[in-house]
Amino acid sequence: MDSRQPAPERTVACPQCSGPSVYAPRNPYRPFCSERCKNLDLGAWASESFRVPDPTPPDDQPFGDPRLQ
Repeated sequence: MDSRQPAPERTVACPQCSGPSVYAPRNPYRPFCSERCKNLDLGAWASESFRVPDPTPPDDQPFGDPRLQ
């Protein structure tokens, strides 16, 4: 006999609305709480509301810390 019990499901904060979201395979939208929150997040990325910062300076500026030049 196997005496192990399944691990309890984790509940995390939804990245979009901060509401509770079940982080388990039965939630197809994880880490989001719903399809609506998942689509809102996707829309924000598609409209470029979220951006990954680019540390590269423009071509007309020298590289590195300007205080050290």
